[in-house]
Amino acid sequence: MWSRSLPERIYLDHAATTPMRPEAIAAVEEGMRRWANPSSPHAEGRAARAALEDARARIKAALGWDGELIFTSGASEALAIGLGRAKAERRLVSAVEHDSVFRAAGPGAEVLPIRDGVVDRDVLADRLAAAGRPVVAIQYLNSETGTNLLWNAADPIIAQVREAGGVFLSDCAQSACKYPLPDADMVVVSAHKLGGPPGIGALLVRDFGLLDPVGGQEFGYRAGTENLPGALGFAAAVEAGGIESWNTTAEQRFPFKDLLYGGGEVIQPGLQCSHIFAVAMDRLRAAAQLIRFDALGFAISAGSACSSGTLKRSRTLEAFGIDEELAGRTVRISMGWSTTPADLNAFADAWLRIADEARAA
Repeated sequence: MWSRSLPERIYLDHAATTPMRPEAIAAVEEGMRRWANPSSPHAEGRAARAALEDARARIKAALGWDGELIFTSGASEALAIGLGRAKAERRLVSAVEHDSVFRAAGPGAEVLPIRDGVVDRDVLADRLAAAGRPVVAIQYLNSETGTNLLWNAADPIIAQVREAGGVFLSDCAQSACKYPLPDADMVVVSAHKLGGPPGIGALLVRDFGLLDPVGGQEFGYRAGTENLPGALGFAAAVEAGGIESWNTTAEQRFPFKDLLYGGGEVIQPGLQCSHIFAVAMDRLRAAAQLIRFDALGFAISAGSACSSGTLKRSRTLEAFGIDEELAGRTVRISMGWSTTPADLNAFADAWLRIADEARAA
């Protein structure tokens, strides 16, 4: 056995949530100091409304979105609005979507299988040809494997859906501020995945006519008092910079991934991003790995935060064609704006040492 004294813990679970950027913390604090209900007609309320609309405009500008923006409590609510209230008769979702997509789409959703790391285009074509207008949900980037389901912002699959009269929705919780937004009809974004505060997200909508309104705030599409401090923190985080502003570069992250092959296998079912890696250690189950790394001061996970605490097989890894034994040894390492090269070097060292111990046991 070996031990190591770390001055502080190393956080490599940014796909679950990433630490708030200092700019976002300052913006939330300022919003709390001058809080008033943005729907109130008095001077304080009008000032809050002006700040809220300014935050909305800043987020749209920073993300390059020229449509509408509905503030929500997070990605799950944005999906519930987008999939639950879209003016469409059918819901089609990729087999590797986050659990919240399946909940929002409902039990009648049609599941699109994966082939070679992307949605099977032939199956999609068959489903699009059926009666009834569909809303099609395909994420940009998978949170468990780092696989790009859309290869770029103008992926041909978007045009395929539109030409069939469908509505294209993309969950961009993992990709916003890392990739350009896709040319979708609706896009889901979560602030806490990009350095903003928890408890706020957005549904970006090309045209409000795509949705059934419910009354209340947010132009009648989301009832409830607006979260002004959260919106200000969200705007500050988006403006703080994208992946190009991180402490590590792709030229550092990809070689780090290659080091991990020395302790096992990197799971790559398709085009791979540079900041989320699924890796399977030789001879050691995922649960045992999490315990070992946590004790050594490393925060990693075994899939999405919503499902990593369960003992059941990962639905996502199964859909990608990963066999059960390999999936049972798979953990996720995800990086963010605050990850440093030293963090990656320390983890690679620990990974190789623990793998060597497992092989020798």
